[in-house]
Order: sequence, then C-alpha cells, then structure tokens
Amino acid sequence: MFGPNDPTVIIECSTSGGCQAVHSIIIALVVFVTLLTGFALTTVLERRFIASIQSRIGPNRVPLKGALQPAADGIKLIFKEDVTPANADKFVFWLAPVLKVLPALLVLAVVPLGPKMVVPWFDGNWYRVNQGLIDVEVGVLWILAITSLSVYGVTLAGWSSNNKYAMLGSLRSTASMISYELSMGTLFAVPILLAGSMSIGDIQSAQMGFKWFIFQNPLAAILFFIALMVEINRGPFDMPEAEQELVAGHMTEYSGMKFALFFMAEYINMIGISVIFSSMYLGGYDDGFGFVQGIPLLAVPVLATKVILLLMVMIWIRGTVFRPRYDRLMTFGWKVLLPLSILSVAWTSIAIVIAEEGAGSIVYWISSVVLFVVLLAMVSAFNRNVAIATVPDDTLEDPLRVTVGDIAVQVLGVIIAIPTAIVDAITGLIRQPKGKA
Repeated sequence: MFGPNDPTVIIECSTSGGCQAVHSIIIALVVFVTLLTGFALTTVLERRFIASIQSRIGPNRVPLKGALQPAADGIKLIFKEDVTPANADKFVFWLAPVLKVLPALLVLAVVPLGPKMVVPWFDGNWYRVNQGLIDVEVGVLWILAITSLSVYGVTLAGWSSNNKYAMLGSLRSTASMISYELSMGTLFAVPILLAGSMSIGDIQSAQMGFKWFIFQNPLAAILFFIALMVEINRGPFDMPEAEQELVAGHMTEYSGMKFALFFMAEYINMIGISVIFSSMYLGGYDDGFGFVQGIPLLAVPVLATKVILLLMVMIWIRGTVFRPRYDRLMTFGWKVLLPLSILSVAWTSIAIVIAEEGAGSIVYWISSVVLFVVLLAMVSAFNRNVAIATVPDDTLEDPLRVTVGDIAVQVLGVIIAIPTAIVDAITGLIRQPKGKA
C-alpha cells in the first residue's frame, strides 16, 4: 500500500494552512489546464464522431490525423481581425465573453473528483488531501448560482452590440435558459432527497456500489440531462445561432478571440454538465465494484470515462436530432418538462416515505416501480387528450403528439445503436483517412 507505515503520522490537509494553500493552487491549475485541454479535444471528438455518423471523413489536413485542428483554429482566431461596433458599449461588449467563460471554469470547484488520498510532501510529512478543490455542505446551491451567471453573459452580449438581431437572439436564448433552469433546479431535489444532503461529496458517497440514482429515478435523470443541455444552449437547443437565420444571435457582432471565448465556453460547459450529471445520477467517480476506494488514483479515469461517454451522447444528439421551432421548445419546457420534473420529485418523495414506513430498500424499489407505471399511465392519458405542440391548424394536418410508445422505441433504438457507433468512431480515429475532406 502506498503510504507511511504508521497511519498516525498522516496530517489532515484541512488542519494545515500551508497545505490548504498549496493544495488549492495545484488543484485549481490542474482543473484549469484539464478543462482547456478537454475543450480542444472535445472539438476534435465532435467533428470525428459526427463525420462517422454522417459517413464523412472529418478534419484530416493537420498533423496527427486531424488531432491538431484546435491548434490551427486557435492560431487563425488569434490573427483574425477583432472588430468592435462603433456604437457598441465597449466595456460591456468586452465583459460579456468573460462572464460567459468564468462560470464554466468555476462550476466544478465544489465537485470531488475522487476520494481522499495520502500524498508525501517535501517536508517529509504525509498529508491526506481531497481530489478536488473543496466540498462544501451547499455544493448544489453553488452549482445553481454559478450556472445562472452565464445568462448575464448572453444578455449583455446582445445588448452591448447595438444590433437588433443580436439583441433579439440574446433575449430568446435568455428566455429559454431561464425557463429550463426551473426544471433543472427542481430536479436537483431528487439526489438531495435520496442522499439527505446538499453536499456533492455526500451525494456521490450515497451511490457507491452501483446504487446510482439513475436506476432509482430514470425519469428525473433523463429530464435533468435535457435541462442541462438547454442551459448551455447545446444543439439541438441552440436557438440563438440557428443556421437558417444567417445570424449567430448574441454572437453576431463578435469576432477574433472574443468569439473564441463564446465558442470555448460552450465546450467547457459540455464537460462541466457531464461531470455534474455523473455526480448527481451516475455515482460520480464510483466504479461500482469498490476499486476506487482501494486505489484512489483510479477515480479520475473512471470519472473521465463517464464524461467522455456523455459527451458522445450530446454529440450524437446534435448530429441526429432536428432543431425544434422556438415556440415548441418553450412549450415543451413549460408544459411538459416542468410538470414531469415536479412529478419525478413527488415520485422520489413518496417512495422514500414508503420505504421509511415499510421494510426498507425492497419496499422502496417496489414502490418506485409502481409509481413509475402510474406516471407512465398519466403521461399516456395526457397525450391522448392534450396536443403538446402549439401549432396553427393550417401548418399540420394533425396536432403533434408524442406517445409513450414513440419514446420507448427511440430509447430502444439508441441503446441498440450505441455500441456500433462507438466502434465506428474508434475505428475512424485509428484508421488513416483516405481522400479529401
């Protein structure tokens, strides 16, 4: 075992001011560099994966089979002319991209990346440190507060540009982000109820040994993932930059490195919400078999694997799902997602009460299954009597309806197709591409 022979000589880092300072600096630098590197690699992963889905080649005109494409894009954006509109509010115009990037970099400050581990230091002592910056008792509130700050970056970018199209795009994006934040905040209650704590570390610990919350409330997990995607304006929910409108919403007037900051924020946010979703519903760094508890260094690779899989799911959705019309997106958020979010929280609350009054976990699982069946019946009855989409009568012959069977078929198709697509993507990364892109 890696560590001192005498466990009594181990010093808790939290009791040493010097250790806390050094630990905070090192972890902050590691997370910062990892996010910047992950942002670059995620762009390559997206281009390659979507190219595989659409039977294309992808980037292949830079070294390492296209892996250096982010470096080429970065050099291009550095030397690209940086234009600021003459009548723009220059201070706010420059501040907006920073307000978009900072929340993406700060949101992971309260997420533990692994269990505590013992490390030696140059003073000859051994210290027990966290694999994360800090684990506060109200980590969920920190995530909610930080993620809501990105709304200001979008709004101020559109307002400061002195462009009516940019302003309209920013207002539309802000409205969708605020609307889906209600569902996201509601769904945070599910892991809080199941773990009995608002600490991210406690929520992860409550899921050790494959007790992942996605198995206890799959509906909440799916809704939470959708709400997170809308929160970061990820396709197909990227309303401010719809290609058919020939403008980029709040980013219309941005160029050069300021545009690159918005671009970087989107991909860093993808990594951030993947870590948050993994911590809330997939056990975080837990591998399910207990290996991480014995070897803490395995925690980061386990968490990184879950993050990469979630990134591939988001990329898959962008490459295959059409972008909904804006009024349909808002209708889905207010009339479908929010009510189902409240129902999923009620589902968990009732199941917990039944379990506490009954025979423990067995009763909890039985009650969860019964409540899930009841919930599906309610959704089916709702679909039979209410048209979900607010579409004028002259645009469609029949109102748009989504049935439980349709959703089940789509989910089954995705589950069957995932292994094949992953193999194709890995093969595309390994195989030397032929021909021109």
